[in-house]
Amino acid sequence: MSQDLKDRTKKFAIDVWYTCSKLPQTREFNNYVNQLLRSSSSVAANYRAAMRAKSNADFIYKLKIVEEEADESQFF
Repeated sequence: MSQDLKDRTKKFAIDVWYTCSKLPQTREFNNYVNQLLRSSSSVAANYRAAMRAKSNADFIYKLKIVEEEADESQFF
């Protein structure tokens, strides 16, 4: 399961990047696009960090960060 989610979170970040590259480059869009790119790539990076957790508590904490970043990506 962890490899599947690694692949899916990476694909999510790449898909978001591709979609953002198609949006107009205006001052208004740039603020949202930049934040969306950061939060979507953070989902993948933090999921990988969760897989290297040192304890169950650390794993849960890191997955909560993944959840927050995914929610932020959905917002933007």
